[in-house]
Amino acid sequence: MTTNFDFYFDFSSPYAYLASTQIEALAAEFGRQVNWHPILLGPMFKTMGSAPLTEIPLKGSYALHDFKRSATLNGIPYVHPQVFPISTVSAARAVLYVQHTQPEKVAVFAKRLFQAYFAENQAINETDIVLALAAEVGLDAVKLADGMVSETIKNQLKQTVTDAMQRGVFGAPFIFIDNEPFWGFDRFDQIRKWLAIQTQ
Repeated sequence: MTTNFDFYFDFSSPYAYLASTQIEALAAEFGRQVNWHPILLGPMFKTMGSAPLTEIPLKGSYALHDFKRSATLNGIPYVHPQVFPISTVSAARAVLYVQHTQPEKVAVFAKRLFQAYFAENQAINETDIVLALAAEVGLDAVKLADGMVSETIKNQLKQTVTDAMQRGVFGAPFIFIDNEPFWGFDRFDQIRKWLAIQTQ
């Protein structure tokens, strides 16, 4: 029995941004769809005793170079944000609310948020920016403003992060396909090969 792709992402992850531009096409190749799961990397880093990639000595400078190179090689617009990383709590809560109210809009909204941050240098850590981008894709910004700060959504985000870690998620992008875990945008070719084998 085949299942949808479970796509875990944090809006502050460049590699998750790159993955967001191609994950749906990859899933469609195999007749599947994508379940979008916004998470927060901060609690995961705390659990692991780690830090954002760019803050790790030696590795950080390489990562900054690789973000742009990976985008260029895949034909994806990329402008490294002036402020990086940022809190993505508001963006994540907004996506969770849209999942409840207009699930058909989740993908387009999430991709618009990613594009705004990593291609247009918009501060998606600011609620007003999140709401303006929501309006751009046809969402009711007034209802979203109230809904995304409800206790239900706040608690759901906390639970989503907890559940993700219990499932083994430790970074972004993180993808489960038939419960097989794949971490990173650079695993897309591996995913394609793995799925091809499974369908033989």
